[in-house]
Amino acid sequence: MSRILITGALGHIGSALIRSIKPGDYDEVVMLDDLSSERYCSLFNLPEEVPFTFVEDNICSASLERYFEGVDVVVHLAAITNAPGSFEIVDQVERVNFSGTERVARACFKTGSKLIFLSTTSIYGTQRDSVDENCSPDELKPQSPYANSKLRSEQLLHELADSEGLQFFVGRFGTIFGCSQGMRFHTAINKFCWQASNGQPLTVWRTALNQKRPYLDLRDAVRALNFVMKSNQFDNEIYNVVTTNSTVAQIVDHLRIHIPDIEISYVDSQIMNQLSYTVSNEKFRKLGFEFQGSLEEGIRETVNLIRGVSQFRLQKTRA
Repeated sequence: MSRILITGALGHIGSALIRSIKPGDYDEVVMLDDLSSERYCSLFNLPEEVPFTFVEDNICSASLERYFEGVDVVVHLAAITNAPGSFEIVDQVERVNFSGTERVARACFKTGSKLIFLSTTSIYGTQRDSVDENCSPDELKPQSPYANSKLRSEQLLHELADSEGLQFFVGRFGTIFGCSQGMRFHTAINKFCWQASNGQPLTVWRTALNQKRPYLDLRDAVRALNFVMKSNQFDNEIYNVVTTNSTVAQIVDHLRIHIPDIEISYVDSQIMNQLSYTVSNEKFRKLGFEFQGSLEEGIRETVNLIRGVSQFRLQKTRA
């Protein structure tokens, strides 16, 4: 057994990850979160008999070496993840996503902790139909300050590995979909589920309807993180972690199964482009990992969850 620490532990992915841990998996699970998103509910009803410790602190100012001492693996989830919104807060994204990651990585080196870093498939901007981790630098064209901060962080980790001996795993995660205690709704699939379930038009980027993009089922994301830790897969490599590549039109088709009367409102965005591509997950699968997630099932569960909340709200309003 060992000790792990999770930054951003109360977020969309973190709140699901901590609930996947079973008694006996680790000697201690340290959850570090600054509660800036106020996801207090992510701490409720955690698995019993798992040795959790919660620390409220900020990766940009905390004495990280003190927290990381004796920790075998740091799972670094803390980040600002709203790509369209990142244009309005460039300095904050730089401070949290890049400078914060540098602080985490340097603390890992000094304490001997291994690092799992979550990057994003948003760094791709290829003209090819399909792309993998071996693509040329010209095909890495982050379309937002968020994506740019992730790409620069990847480069920093490689520099620290070469100069300091840092051990890490980088997962370029597709856009997350699925339900968790601390789930978010600013990314495509979950946002569409929320809008459709509440009778609102889907706000679709004008160029995006038939463009393919990579998505990651939340269960696959959690299973991937546990897989990396348990298989000790810290080879300083980058892996695409993607369940499926789908178009917005395909997502809408799955939504129509549950909500037939869907309207679409086309909107402009600073990160619109004409590119359509798929992201290969073959490299990660070759390690022995099997993707089991389902876009159809993820949408069904999310719609059912939201409808339950919406129906309760409507009933209370009528009362």
